[in-house]
Amino acid sequence: MTTAVPEPRIPEAVHRRRWAILGVLMLSLLIVVLDNSILNVAIKTISTPAPTGLGATQGELEWAINSYTLVFAGLLFTAGLLGDRLGRKRVLLGGLVLFGIGSALAASSGSPGELITFRAVMGLGAAFVMPATLAVLMNVFEREEQPKAIGIWAGGVGLAIAIGPITGGVLLDHFWWGSVFLINVPIVILALALMLWLVPDSRDPSPGRLDPVGVVLSVVGLVLLVYGIIKGGQLADFTDATVLATIGAGVAVLVGFVVFEARSDHPSIDVTYFKNKVFSAAIAAIALVFFALMGVTFFSVFYTQSVRGYSPLQTGLLMLPLAAAQMIFAPRARLLVDRFGNKATTTAGMAIIAATLAAFATLDADTPIWILEVVFFLMGTGMAHIMTPTSVVIMQALPREKAGSASALSNTFRQVGGALGIAILGSVLSTAYRNGIDDRLGLVPADLRHTAGESIEATLGVAAKLGPRGQDLVGPANDAFLHAMHVTALWGAGVAVLGAIVVARYLPGRPPAPQEDERQPELAAASE
Repeated sequence: MTTAVPEPRIPEAVHRRRWAILGVLMLSLLIVVLDNSILNVAIKTISTPAPTGLGATQGELEWAINSYTLVFAGLLFTAGLLGDRLGRKRVLLGGLVLFGIGSALAASSGSPGELITFRAVMGLGAAFVMPATLAVLMNVFEREEQPKAIGIWAGGVGLAIAIGPITGGVLLDHFWWGSVFLINVPIVILALALMLWLVPDSRDPSPGRLDPVGVVLSVVGLVLLVYGIIKGGQLADFTDATVLATIGAGVAVLVGFVVFEARSDHPSIDVTYFKNKVFSAAIAAIALVFFALMGVTFFSVFYTQSVRGYSPLQTGLLMLPLAAAQMIFAPRARLLVDRFGNKATTTAGMAIIAATLAAFATLDADTPIWILEVVFFLMGTGMAHIMTPTSVVIMQALPREKAGSASALSNTFRQVGGALGIAILGSVLSTAYRNGIDDRLGLVPADLRHTAGESIEATLGVAAKLGPRGQDLVGPANDAFLHAMHVTALWGAGVAVLGAIVVARYLPGRPPAPQEDERQPELAAASE
């Protein structure tokens, strides 16, 4: 008896152009990641007083990054559900348009407050772009090709990290700081045109209901928590009543969010997914690695530009090994997973990240720059061997129809991890720096001492206003920053070690090869 051959799940016309579609999806992903990697190089320029920059404080810089990240993280899951309901292509197009408008507005910001606001608009657009790219990918590739496609997709992140700092450096060398946001607009226009032409639409036949209460609770809780942490770093005092009250309120709202989601019949985040230890470990790995990496990237720019004296373009070129390693290894990480399993591959990646973060604690003002290049390359290698296997685990843990939700969960925890990394490690950096520089600010007028102690850029800015007298502050500022960087790097390394323990304990190892006797029934069935 002959059994009917099942029809392919994906239409032939879509299957033929699947790699071109992947290219368009990566272009959409490129602008979302490109924006943050460009901003990393520009933060020192934006902190410079007008007319060169906006004179943003370290706290305002953290909010310029985190206003984008928190809106992005808070709305990702709802954006994934809207894509499942309305169609991923439609949501992706709308997100790109909104991101482009936010980018144009951010480029014309006249104050740090405006920049923070327009970055939030960009985060809103990005929230609709990111989950839709992975959801479309899962619906144009057959299951056996998905790991390879996800690996290439993850390699696109490396490409964006490579292009971002260099593009930002070139723009800052020739144009004003706002050009780092304006560059997004032509990329958005190109992505929109290609998407309308190539990308098919897809949706969940049984989409979930939206959860506005859950969205509000998650965003409010995260904003309060991050605000309290950043404020504590600015004051160098986490025992301050305002700081404690804000952090406590944020934690209470987030606990309320979890309780509400557990009882809801249409939750933003289905907490039952986390009963699966493999799924939870993969999510935790992504959150912890971005916690460590985003915090360290934040201070590494000040190390290369403020302490070492490199230009924005030179800083972008210095970060090339980080991106090159991701581009080289992300598409190939699945080969190591096939040979050694998820557990060994991801644990090794987390161990490499921990070692490279600890290596930042050995860097000084005169360390040979090639050492930093090796550290960046190894960091990118470790990241590639974490992101690809964990992304595959997460995306294949849920049904294909829930691809938008799975993508949103992955990216939500990545963004939350990154936001908390910038807030917590940024506050550790700020507190350690203030403690190191406070007793050297005797030359500074009393009304400027608090501002001068906020960051190395603030100290150097005040020193420049003091003229020749201020030169005596440059050396102590560099020393205080290096000490603060070492302390912060060790905190980040500790977080990466925690991540290595989690994945070593819970991720699956190498699956056993099927035995001959186990294969016989399958072969017999195939021959009937």
